[in-house]
Amino acid sequence: MSTNSINREWVPAKKKHRFRRHIGQYWQIYLMLLVPIVYYIVFRYLPMFGNIIAFRKYKAGGSIFGSQNSGLKYFRQFIGDKSFWRAFKNTLILNFTYLLFRFPLTLIFALLINEIRNLHWKKFVQTVSYLPHFISMVIVCGVIKELLGTTGPINNVIVSMGGRPEQFLSIAKYFVPIFTISGIWQSMGWGTILYLAAMSNINPSLYEAAAVDGAGHFQRVWHITLPSIMPTITTLLILDIGGLVGSGGAFEKVFLLYNPMIYSSADIVSTYVYRMGLGSGNYSYATAVGLFEGLINLILLTTANFLSKKLTQSSLF
Repeated sequence: MSTNSINREWVPAKKKHRFRRHIGQYWQIYLMLLVPIVYYIVFRYLPMFGNIIAFRKYKAGGSIFGSQNSGLKYFRQFIGDKSFWRAFKNTLILNFTYLLFRFPLTLIFALLINEIRNLHWKKFVQTVSYLPHFISMVIVCGVIKELLGTTGPINNVIVSMGGRPEQFLSIAKYFVPIFTISGIWQSMGWGTILYLAAMSNINPSLYEAAAVDGAGHFQRVWHITLPSIMPTITTLLILDIGGLVGSGGAFEKVFLLYNPMIYSSADIVSTYVYRMGLGSGNYSYATAVGLFEGLINLILLTTANFLSKKLTQSSLF
C-alpha cells in the first residue's frame, strides 16, 4: 500500500476522532441545542406541508391534504375580495408606521443608554426599559382599554379641560397611533439589546484617538459608533422590512383591541386569515391567503437584502 493511500485513510479517521472528542466535551450544549431544533422542525417546517390545501378542497374531519384538486381557485377568490385588499393595505400601513417610528427611536435610545457613565444608573434605566417587553399582551391591551375608556384617565383629563370624552377604540382614525405608541413603549427598551452588545465591542482607543484629534461628542458618535454598528443596524432593518406584510407580534394586539367598528383601519391580514379559517371554516381559502402573505414577505426580504448588499456591502446572505 502506498504512502498516499495510507494518508488518505488516516486523515478522515483523525477528523472523526476529533469530532467525537468535541461532541463528548460539549454534549450539554448540543443537548440544549436540540430544544430549538425540535421546535422549529415540529412547529415551523412540518406545518409547511399543510400549504398544499391552498390548492385542494379541504373540509374538517377529512383527509389532511384535502379531498380534491381546486387549482388556483382560492387565490383568484381572495384576489377579487375587497376585504382582503383592505386588510392587506392596513397591514402595510400599520407595520410601516410602526417601523418608521420604532426603528430610529430604538437606535437613538440605545445610543443614549450607551453614553451613561454611571454603571448603577445605566443598569436601572435598562431594567426599567426592558420590563414592558415581559408584560403579557393581554395585560397590555387591558391597560390600553382602561386608559382610553370613556371613564379612563385620558378622557378625564379631556373633560377637565372642557372637552367631550372620546371612544378612542371605536374610531378608526385613532387605531394606528394607539398601536404605534403602545408598541414603542413595549418594545423600544428590549430592542436596544443588540445595539448595546454591538457597541460594547467597539475599541475604546478609537474614541480616545478621536478626542485627541479634537472630535466632539456628537462627532465621535457619528463617525465611530454608528459606522461600527452599521452591520447590526442593516441586519435588523432587513428583518423588519421582510416582515412588513407579516403579522409578527401584531396579531395578538390587534385581535384583542379591534372590533367591527374599526375594521377599516384595524383589520390586518392575520386577523382576516383567522376569521376566514377558524371563524368561517374556510381553511383552504385562509391557507391560500397565508401562502400569499409568506411569498410577499420573502420577496421583500430578498429585495431588502439585495439592496443592502449593493449599497452598504452588508447583508444577511
